[in-house]
Amino acid sequence: MNIRTDLRIKRYPENLSYQIRSFENIPIELFENSVDGSKHIARLISYSIKAKQQKGENLVLGLATGSSPIKLYTELIRLHKEENLSFSNVITFNLDEYYPLEPDHFQSYHCFMNEYLFDHIDIRKENIHIPKGIIDLDEVDAHCNDYEKKIQVLGGLDIQILGIGRTGHIGFNEPGSSKTSKTRLVRLDNLTRTDAAADFSGLENVPYKAITMGVNTIMNAKEIYIMAWGQHKADIVKEAVEGKPRDEVPATFLQEHSNVRFCIDKAAAQKLTRVKFPWKVGNCDWTEDLVCRAVIWLSQKLNKPILKLTDEDYNENGLSELLLKVSNAYQINIDIFNKLQNTITGWPGGKPNTDDSSRPERAAPVKKRILIFSPHPDDDVISMGGTFLRLVEQGHEVHVAYQTSGNIAVHDHDVKRFLEFYKEFSKDLEGAEIENATIDKVEKALKKKKGSNNQLEIRKIKGLIRRGEARSAARFCGLTDERIHFLDLPFYETGRVRKKGLSKQDLDITTELLVSIKPHQVFAAGDLADPHGTHRICLDVILQSLDLLKSEKWFSNCWLWLYRGAWQEFGIEEIEMSVPISPEELLKKRKAIFMHQSQKDSAPFPGSDAREFWQRSEERNKNTAELYRNLGFAEYEAMEAFRRWHF
Repeated sequence: MNIRTDLRIKRYPENLSYQIRSFENIPIELFENSVDGSKHIARLISYSIKAKQQKGENLVLGLATGSSPIKLYTELIRLHKEENLSFSNVITFNLDEYYPLEPDHFQSYHCFMNEYLFDHIDIRKENIHIPKGIIDLDEVDAHCNDYEKKIQVLGGLDIQILGIGRTGHIGFNEPGSSKTSKTRLVRLDNLTRTDAAADFSGLENVPYKAITMGVNTIMNAKEIYIMAWGQHKADIVKEAVEGKPRDEVPATFLQEHSNVRFCIDKAAAQKLTRVKFPWKVGNCDWTEDLVCRAVIWLSQKLNKPILKLTDEDYNENGLSELLLKVSNAYQINIDIFNKLQNTITGWPGGKPNTDDSSRPERAAPVKKRILIFSPHPDDDVISMGGTFLRLVEQGHEVHVAYQTSGNIAVHDHDVKRFLEFYKEFSKDLEGAEIENATIDKVEKALKKKKGSNNQLEIRKIKGLIRRGEARSAARFCGLTDERIHFLDLPFYETGRVRKKGLSKQDLDITTELLVSIKPHQVFAAGDLADPHGTHRICLDVILQSLDLLKSEKWFSNCWLWLYRGAWQEFGIEEIEMSVPISPEELLKKRKAIFMHQSQKDSAPFPGSDAREFWQRSEERNKNTAELYRNLGFAEYEAMEAFRRWHF
């Protein structure tokens, strides 16, 4: 559902005063989630295809790759299969291709487009155009010129689909690309290669170059749809939409296009001024959450504790409207201070025999059944290890469920080490020696070409490695084996970074566990900035499972708490429970993380942050404590933060 179709941007002269001020230089269409946004774009494309068909004309469509357009292509396939949308009159031109890369390489954009779109619709093969990634270097310029001419002969692109990279690139037009650039060979930015490292099973396997349409080629399209989904795109969305057009952020050039739509979800919109600081835009609906956000912003901006903010501080920083809603700064300060104070608790499972009316968790039952969901086998201790330890120490019945095997995130050398250990050990045990054929098969698979899929036998060993590490960490936190659950959800088992969609089997496995435990508390990863997407799918599994179980008697007494992982933390105004961590507890949490040896020193998929997970986690926890201290609260070593999911 398009929740804000009325927010097309008007450009007003700067010397005039209006009630609503716009900071945005590109028309924004804001959607609840990526599925709704993708369906909206697909429907508009289908209208254009049908309009051309009625005239007996072709539609020239520019296509993108990467994670952003996958749901769009899924919906286009559905429209073809279920609503008879024909692509027989569609001619496509893809934005780019890695160089050098064979078209049958599993990470080539030729393979991507076949897998996610072309193999499922009735498009004519001769109408598909993708830059060649495996031609001789001295032939590249001629190939690029020919690509441009083919587009021009057809009258240009009718519609161009775009995603946006975290460097602000469109296609592979990296920072520094000229507005007049055309199809050409480019060198990829290091951040772009780092983001692609997981897909290629390591940064060393990512090509350094690519062939891409130029900015000028894209800008000549009659209509442009650019998409951004997820919190990890929020910073670059703000830059592209609110920054000035410049070479350093090529996406900003789209501000000069007369017919562009920037389609984003709520997560990607979080840094836009009208979302993050709506009081700067115009009159606000001053909800309790918005008041809290404004007061925290003012306190941080002025570097003053909340209780020291004055009427003048509010008036001089654009918050005079808030003062009109409440009598004075003192009353606002007290209300927000108390609200934040009440989020702090050393009893994450609820404090027994106390008044819980202003506490984040219920006092009863005194001993709760608690289920911690961990998307990967280490997210539990990385994200909430201190709280995990506290819940066990305070006598609750704590269970942990590892949702996926995490098998692709193990280095091949770890497999070889464990295999060699087994071979040596089994020689001394009569009748226990592993079959030579199995050993040979695994060892041959380990010599596979870099970047190819892991074979099943290797993935199984990698999964067992991670299981052992997870058991060690959970036992260190005080759990017995019967409270450690491995779900191995099927959606994850592709051997690739790209995962399958949710299935009934995923839901069945999850609901069965929930019914068996009947938890009073559920903790789940709400870290939607996870660049690999697994956390998002794992949360969807939990939400859909709980929705299926909402008629169960125990459900009415079940609370869901979200934590954030290694990628980012909740904004302090979003936190509903913060658990202080002492120096000793922080050290124990670090030791629990260290149990995951395969992820230490150099994890296969670290994202764009080169630090180890324990380092990111500790800095995040210490920063949260520092934020509370600067707002005027007690000083703690570290704090873990949670937000309750309100059904």
